[in-house]
Amino acid sequence: MANVTGYGRFAPSPSGDLHLGNLRTALLAWLFARSTGRGFLLRIEDLDRVKAGAQERQLEDLETLGLDWDPPVLRQSERLPLYEAAIARLTAAGRTYECFCTRKEIQQAVTAPHGPMGAYPGTCRDLTAAEQTRRRAEGRPAALRLRAEVTEFEIHDELLGDYRGAVDDLVLRRGDGTPAYNLAVVVDDAAQGIDQVVRGDDLLPSTPRQAYLATLLDTPVPHYAHVPLVLNTSGQRLAKRDGAVTLRDRLALGETPEQVLMLLGESLGYCDATTIPQILERFRPEKLPREPWTLDPNSLLQPSTCP
Repeated sequence: MANVTGYGRFAPSPSGDLHLGNLRTALLAWLFARSTGRGFLLRIEDLDRVKAGAQERQLEDLETLGLDWDPPVLRQSERLPLYEAAIARLTAAGRTYECFCTRKEIQQAVTAPHGPMGAYPGTCRDLTAAEQTRRRAEGRPAALRLRAEVTEFEIHDELLGDYRGAVDDLVLRRGDGTPAYNLAVVVDDAAQGIDQVVRGDDLLPSTPRQAYLATLLDTPVPHYAHVPLVLNTSGQRLAKRDGAVTLRDRLALGETPEQVLMLLGESLGYCDATTIPQILERFRPEKLPREPWTLDPNSLLQPSTCP
């Protein structure tokens, strides 16, 4: 493999086919990485919902659009010992505690002071040994939470600038024993040498938590770029139920991969670019749109947004 300065990545969950919003974010992540001399990695985040065949279809769709990546493709389900090692390290440092709260109890509790809506209020943070024993006797499964020492953390985003967001006692291991997303993503980014994270701006509020956790694990905080989402004509986040929103949907309606790529390129301001190399040649992050892109999934060929 050629020498690179670091890595970017795209990390889908194999819960179904990628829609055009996912593919647009994948394209942007690839463009950010390749334009800065970075390698580009794919990671399958399969600790939660997995649909049979989805992973293979997702990789095939990315290839069909012309995206490439550096092998191997990493799967989180094969990396459980790494997550447990990180949890053990945090526990040895006194940075974890067991939480016996149900999801309903957390939703009904008062939000943690200065925390975002739904932030964990610290109910189990200071339970005595006797109280912990009683909850175990009640048959309550225990999640493991981070004992955060800050309530806020600041990150820098290449597109959005400085962003300070709330940090709460986030879950590290769920009650069923599954490593939590916020832990796994931090461990994997560090282990893979990923120093650039490009993803949808709906994930921005979780980024300070992950960056803070990275500092506790003595790993570098990546460079971030949170990109606008794709919306449907009602102004809601694009979803598969909206109609012909996947690559396979569009191909079935008669569009070609080149036309779909042109559509994505036009949404980013790159008119008449019909190939990935053409878009890469013109790619300038500072000129990217800062507003969401609205897609009419029921229109066969989208009207051009180019002058």
